[in-house]
Amino acid sequence: MRVLGISAYYHDSAAALVEDGVVRAAAQLERFTRHKHDSAFPSEAIRYCLEEAGVGLEDVDYVGFYDKPLLSFDRLLETFVGFAPRGFPSFAASMPLWVKQKVFQKQAILRELSALGLGAASPDRLLFGFHHHSHAASAFYPSPFEEAAILVMDGVGEWATTTVGVGRGNEIELLREIRFPHSLGLLYSAFTYYLGFKVNDGEYKLMGLAPYGEPRFVDLIHEHLISLLEDGSFRMDMSYFNYCIGLTMTNRRFDALFGGPPRRAGDPIEQRHMDLAASVQSVTADAVMRICNGLRRETGMENLCMAGGVALNCVVNGELLREGPFDGLWIQPAAGDAGASIGIAQTLSYTVGGVGRCIPDDGRDGMAGAYLGPAFSDDDIGGMLEAAGARYRRLDDALLFPEVAEALDAEKVVGWFQGRMEFGPRALGNRSILADPRSPRMQRLLNLKIKYRESFRPFAPAVLTEDVSKHFALERESPYMLLVTPVHGESGVGEGDDHAQKGLAKLHAVRGDLPAITHVDGSARVQTVSAEKNPRFHRLLQAFKARTGIGVLVNTSFNVADEPIVCSPVDAYHCFLGTEMDVLVLGNHVVLKEEQP
Repeated sequence: MRVLGISAYYHDSAAALVEDGVVRAAAQLERFTRHKHDSAFPSEAIRYCLEEAGVGLEDVDYVGFYDKPLLSFDRLLETFVGFAPRGFPSFAASMPLWVKQKVFQKQAILRELSALGLGAASPDRLLFGFHHHSHAASAFYPSPFEEAAILVMDGVGEWATTTVGVGRGNEIELLREIRFPHSLGLLYSAFTYYLGFKVNDGEYKLMGLAPYGEPRFVDLIHEHLISLLEDGSFRMDMSYFNYCIGLTMTNRRFDALFGGPPRRAGDPIEQRHMDLAASVQSVTADAVMRICNGLRRETGMENLCMAGGVALNCVVNGELLREGPFDGLWIQPAAGDAGASIGIAQTLSYTVGGVGRCIPDDGRDGMAGAYLGPAFSDDDIGGMLEAAGARYRRLDDALLFPEVAEALDAEKVVGWFQGRMEFGPRALGNRSILADPRSPRMQRLLNLKIKYRESFRPFAPAVLTEDVSKHFALERESPYMLLVTPVHGESGVGEGDDHAQKGLAKLHAVRGDLPAITHVDGSARVQTVSAEKNPRFHRLLQAFKARTGIGVLVNTSFNVADEPIVCSPVDAYHCFLGTEMDVLVLGNHVVLKEEQP
């Protein structure tokens, strides 16, 4: 039983191929087109998935699309009627796209599939799911749990913005939902916009900025913007927001409430902006915790699965793990719309296809470490380097790992390109930029000279799974970099280290003995690396530990600001040449910047 899952036309278009319930391949369109968050039909991603499995469209039993476009169109129409005539300009601007592309989406998808030249898909075998059900399926079906509560939170999908449910075996039951325009995701995005960052892209920046501020606006947010009940249900006062009727997220009333107009990109970040980030982060964490407490009481489930864009808020996830009501927590690593392609594919496998759900006996999940994208052989890599005129050496493993560990120990920045590309927004050791976490200068250097992004952005550590509790307040695996946790003891922020500092001045305080990965509040977004899921990255961490005594590295995605993570060796080589990285490792090929023509 083969099912091709597709998500497209909003943001982060993607495709996934599932065989007998097992995810065989998955990739986002942006990695192939090099347009970040590409929303077009994911032709290249579909082509990759089919070629990876060695099949054509005739060999696929069903094609699943992750939501129902007509329900979203219904929301658009009802919203316009409800706010008319104020929303007419945005309504008129969106109509041509809807009429041309989205209302008659089944025919459009069939045309796009046919244009691939890989066979034809039967119209009877093209099925549509519900947006939040696809998210829920992506959270529960690949999880290691036989049964679990499910929480989906995002901006909006059709009508739903927050959905809770339960999963048991092959079955998913959605219990209730909160509907548009009341949305925790859109509340967070409204502050993202107000602070001068891009919606659907800059939410990570807001989360990284929050520890520099104080949550002094929490009461104001609760009083004016959102009413939270104990069970987690909420309503928002839409008189402060513009996203229902306009092309901006907030309005003048919002501006007046918080003391000025939205910050423009490039303007200085003031203490007020940091305090606003801290405040909305606190409100979001409170709301999620209330939802989860109510869900545990209602369902009695011991485990929780999460998906949707809000589930990528790893600070909230860390608090939920430490203080929440559930014993087990699993979050879909591609929690945004891209991951819903897996959700619809597995839904069709387990329901229409009648495939029995298989849960690994070893307690691991069904995402294969999220290493689901394209891989390139050493011969492919060597051919690319020759064609580019690059100077390189090809080393056996016995020489490669100690040499890279030595370069990292010497504070060299290393581009690390290995195996299959990761699926989701995080680089997990196959398309990564690596560095020494002990270096006090490394965070600033990486931000300003490698990533070309804001200096306040933190970097995450990759740590040997067997060593995680030595360095972090974490007693479990965190393979997908989705949990923020305190850094232990001398590695973290000591008492008095930065309490005298305020705002961005906290950046200049030395934060323990792993300053490059320790955020200003003494926390880190941890990735654990096991020999089973990523033997080569694990071996590099072991080599670094043998040399330095610490099995931890800075791990950030192999890209620069406003570009997708690299996919191919060519992408990696171009990114390497365009930054101040020192070393590029492509498979077993080592390229030194100083030796390039």
